[in-house]
Amino acid sequence: MRDFQYHAPTSLKDVYALLGEHGEDSRLISGGTGLINMMKQDLIAVDHLVSIQNVPDMKDIKMDGSTLQLGGLATQQDVATSDIVKNNFPLLAETYKEVATVRVRNAATVGGGVAHGDPAQDPPTGLLVLDAQVHVSSAAGDRTQSIRDGWFIDYYETNVESGEVVTGVSVPEMPANSKYLYTKFLPRTADDYATVSVAALGVVDGGNVTDVRVALGAVNTTAVLSEGIPSVLTGKKPTAALIREAAETVRDEVSPTPDFRGSAEYKTDMAVVFARRALEQILGVS
Repeated sequence: MRDFQYHAPTSLKDVYALLGEHGEDSRLISGGTGLINMMKQDLIAVDHLVSIQNVPDMKDIKMDGSTLQLGGLATQQDVATSDIVKNNFPLLAETYKEVATVRVRNAATVGGGVAHGDPAQDPPTGLLVLDAQVHVSSAAGDRTQSIRDGWFIDYYETNVESGEVVTGVSVPEMPANSKYLYTKFLPRTADDYATVSVAALGVVDGGNVTDVRVALGAVNTTAVLSEGIPSVLTGKKPTAALIREAAETVRDEVSPTPDFRGSAEYKTDMAVVFARRALEQILGVS
């Protein structure tokens, strides 16, 4: 890993100034669980690391009406263990609880994970299902973008631009009477990447599916929110046959990379199987 200069500003204004001064030679760092590994492997060359850990007012987890507000510097362990999150957004608590190990979760941050764009992370699937909004700030001002609206662009590429800081994430209220699930298949240890992960949410009212959302991780260059599943199931009575048909649509929505966790064909089959299992559980069909 090459030498670099470390900066620890205490305000967003100073963060913007440092990013403006050093431009492409600088990188933001919060928890560092992803960035430092990339630097150690010489995948990223950085001359100036700009830490945001000392910036105040970015660690809160709170409700604003029915909307959850997560500060960009809230740790992933904070989210997983927060009573506010567990009581009001249990699907989100489940996805963050499954991130690697406690050691990693205590360092990794909400904003860092969203900006990093690792397609095999756990949280993006839950954030996609819950239609989270990403809050970004820079010297030019603030902006908010739905995570579904092209936030994840490609492999480790997100819509955060040069000079911008992810200051927080907000999550709208979960639908009433919804059932949810987060599950994944781990080929080895708890801190390994999944072969496939699935976050799902469903509402059945009057015997018919009124809302169903399924997102998959580790099976494309970004986490994927299925469009095929709701097109098959919404407005219909859930049956085993219909769920199998809906799960099969995932086959055309994923494009996994083969590695030692499995071939592309195996991962695609697993995505279909795990989508079906998740749907069966949240829609009450066996």
